[in-house]
Amino acid sequence: MQDQKQRFLFPDSDIRGELIRLESSLASITGNRDYPMVVQSLISEAVVAVALLASTLKFKGRLALQAQGKGPLSLLMAECSDDGKVRALARHAESLPADRTNLPALLGEGTMVITISPEQGRQYQGIVPLEGPDLATCLEGYFRQSEQLPTRLWLAAGNGRAAGLMLQRLPNQIAEADHNAITWEHLETLASTLSGEELLDLDTATVLHRLFHDTPPQLPPAQPMAFGCTCSRERTQRALVSLGKEELQAILDEQGEATLTCDFCGHQEHFDAVDLAELIHKET
Repeated sequence: MQDQKQRFLFPDSDIRGELIRLESSLASITGNRDYPMVVQSLISEAVVAVALLASTLKFKGRLALQAQGKGPLSLLMAECSDDGKVRALARHAESLPADRTNLPALLGEGTMVITISPEQGRQYQGIVPLEGPDLATCLEGYFRQSEQLPTRLWLAAGNGRAAGLMLQRLPNQIAEADHNAITWEHLETLASTLSGEELLDLDTATVLHRLFHDTPPQLPPAQPMAFGCTCSRERTQRALVSLGKEELQAILDEQGEATLTCDFCGHQEHFDAVDLAELIHKET
């Protein structure tokens, strides 16, 4: 299965959709991690969800979803760029609650934030209310409160794959409000008949025909998706410098070197004694 994102547009209405299917990029995210199945599933859903949300960007940049809590799942983060590069990670306790499907139970007392980072311009953050049992419901609440755009999300993950479907009603421009309202209700009802198994197992063309054969959507070219990390030696240097001169000197005196590992991709950057001394000198 090719990792890709397919936009679809309904003629004569202000309603659009996205369908995303991922496999190889998930293998890069979870392949080197010993995540429990429930965490793997949640990471997979989060990656698909953040890719669906990033499809709404009208500029070059990145969109990140980050949840932090005091529960057994202390951190969940997924990120997608405008060109379809995704990455994600999670941190969790060894023991997980009996109700492993309930997101608030996993996070405990926590927050979920969407961060939009344009290449040019100011960063924007929005709070996602933890008012639903799963990620899709919480994100629908975010669109309802923050973006004021009716949005529905369907997410599925399993067997190393993940898929997501989004419908979104845009402001009335092409059609009248009444027509858009009737069309939205009809399309939402059709999309709700799709099972999680069908979303995962059927190819894009089959899913769209299965749901919308009576009102065939227009299909722009699909966009490929892939794992992509933004780590670099320069970013790692900045992380070391942020520790401060005294801490860097302590690392140099006690260890003589430092090796930092990217939490997303596992890539390591090594800094020997000369490198550390140079960083300390720059801080003086």
